[in-house]
Amino acid sequence: MGKSREIKKRMKAVGNIRRITKTMQMIATSKFARAQQRAVASKPYTNALFDLVGKLASASGDVSHPLIEAKPGADAKMLTLVVTSDRGLCGPYNGAILRKMMEYFRSSTGAREGMIELVGKKGLATLKFNKIVVATHHTHIGDKPSYEDVEALAQTYIDRFIAGEISGVKVVYMKFNSVSKQVPEIKQLLPFVAEAPAAGDGKKEAALPFEFSPSPRELMDDLLPAALKAALFQCFNDAIVSEHVARMIAMKAATDNAGKMGKRLSRAYNRARQAQITTELTEIISGAAALG
Repeated sequence: MGKSREIKKRMKAVGNIRRITKTMQMIATSKFARAQQRAVASKPYTNALFDLVGKLASASGDVSHPLIEAKPGADAKMLTLVVTSDRGLCGPYNGAILRKMMEYFRSSTGAREGMIELVGKKGLATLKFNKIVVATHHTHIGDKPSYEDVEALAQTYIDRFIAGEISGVKVVYMKFNSVSKQVPEIKQLLPFVAEAPAAGDGKKEAALPFEFSPSPRELMDDLLPAALKAALFQCFNDAIVSEHVARMIAMKAATDNAGKMGKRLSRAYNRARQAQITTELTEIISGAAALG
């Protein structure tokens, strides 16, 4: 009797877990749909703005800009922003980002001794275990970052870079490519580096002469900060939608596993109950035979 009761309790616990994970999966699916809309909607603008700034930088010739040409001070250090999640239960999401971060620190001299800023709570334990000092922990952004918060953060990086306090800014985050593919990536935010033009049309466009109105420097003053802010905002959008995808997949796997375990426990309970009934019948028959 005790064994069947124990199995019954486990069946109830597994059922409760399955209901919780199913609910979390539905919530993550809903959040993913909204986050994906934001990430996909902002990506064409970000790519077009970066492409425009890259063409402008290559076509303007010897025009210089403080966000392109790094002039760090003597004590300037590289700043690394690591974007993790505030909550767990999202599978390998945080682990992949933190492994990418540690690979970067091992391969880049001076990056580990530079300034480390963290978004999210799940990276604190790893950084503390590896004795990496966190200069700033951003806890106000959450899982629905607003452009105003990201813009203010990007503006502080721009001001500090121009002032020579930092030698550059790199962002470690999860890039969203599709529902089935998210890749941890290190994006260089500062100094700005124009991507190389693609073969064919890109080279032809870069070779065409441009007439600037206003001057290239004035255009760069307006477009470069806007491009950097949009790029950082895109990093946050990609990170959020990737987190929701990872949680959705993890909770679906947990729900499926709980369902399978529930079926196994149900079979075990039926066997234990049948064995118990057989034992009771044997005892009744044996008692009746002894009396008769």
